[in-house]
Amino acid sequence: MNQRYYSLDVFRGATVALMIMVNNPGSWEHIFTPLEHAPWHGCTPTDLVFPFFLFAVGNAMAFVMPRFEKEGPAYFWKKVIKRTLLIFLIGLFLNWSPFIKWTDGHIDFKPWDGVRVMGVLQRIALCYGFASIIVYYAKTKGAYVISGIILLGYWLLCLLAGSPSDPYSLQGFWGTQFDINLFGISHVYKGEGVPFDPEGLSSTFAAIVQVILGFLAGQYIQQKGKSYEMLSNLLIAGLILMFAGYCWDMVFPINKKIWTSSYALYTSGLAMVILGILIYLIEFKSYKGKWSNFFDVFGKNPLFIFVLSGFLPRVLGLVRIYDHIDEEGKNVYLSPFGWFYEHICKNISSDLRVGSLVYALIMIAFYWSIVYMMDKKKIYIKV
Repeated sequence: MNQRYYSLDVFRGATVALMIMVNNPGSWEHIFTPLEHAPWHGCTPTDLVFPFFLFAVGNAMAFVMPRFEKEGPAYFWKKVIKRTLLIFLIGLFLNWSPFIKWTDGHIDFKPWDGVRVMGVLQRIALCYGFASIIVYYAKTKGAYVISGIILLGYWLLCLLAGSPSDPYSLQGFWGTQFDINLFGISHVYKGEGVPFDPEGLSSTFAAIVQVILGFLAGQYIQQKGKSYEMLSNLLIAGLILMFAGYCWDMVFPINKKIWTSSYALYTSGLAMVILGILIYLIEFKSYKGKWSNFFDVFGKNPLFIFVLSGFLPRVLGLVRIYDHIDEEGKNVYLSPFGWFYEHICKNISSDLRVGSLVYALIMIAFYWSIVYMMDKKKIYIKV
């Protein structure tokens, strides 16, 4: 059975829209708390976006895996390797872009030294690649077993290889030094104030399981069809995973930045519950319309619009609009997007978080207009 589920498209599109919103605030210094990542342990609504997207990748995999199995190993390896490499290289391209920068009033080439190797797209690529191999060769039962081994093995690795005093801290996490040694300190993210990559290779293990769980959920939905048995079991499975993740949090804290096993279970369970609710509303009750169409178009070009939302601000950052002279007598220039925030959105409210949120919402509307026109013209960019 290979029924089409519009609710899966809406789920994926809503996740992409939220990714754009949380990645494009007007000011990183003025953000409402739910739109910020947890400082370390814990989980905010923003911390759900990335794992939900990986879960959606697994859902989509469930629809193409039968074709891979039908065509054989050669076809499978060709498709998976090509897609994995392309997504990974696009992520590198995005990190390095726009390849030039302003330095003391003139443009210089942006050297490779200092470019971050890992990132969101790189993690998506690796998780997709490894999850595909596991599912293709281990099948459904094997995927369950291997997922359990990965989650438990990663917990033991963090516990035994990390600092005895606090193996789950920024300084005590074993992967911090591992990624630095592997990529070099100049190619590691430094947004935490110290060299540490929240999308590093060391913390990718449990994220692979996120894709596998998405696949297993998608496979089950297809096998059972649009029935209340499928829906109730999906919701129960989601609640069980959430509960398991919450319990595991007591000894292995829920943490996005080192992508703990408890975090993978908790967010996968929540994704199942939300997906189940969407299936009920859309597939069973036919509650759809403009709200679902809005998210649907994001889901039809997810990778393209995500890359564009990261690439376009960087390119426009090279365009300098004179704004004012600062207290030191230096000219201050803004990018077109920066000018729009400073002179339009920022002045909406004395609470600067409001202007920052309005800017993010306008960015969603802006990128939506692009994917909407692409959908009207039947343009779908796939990797």
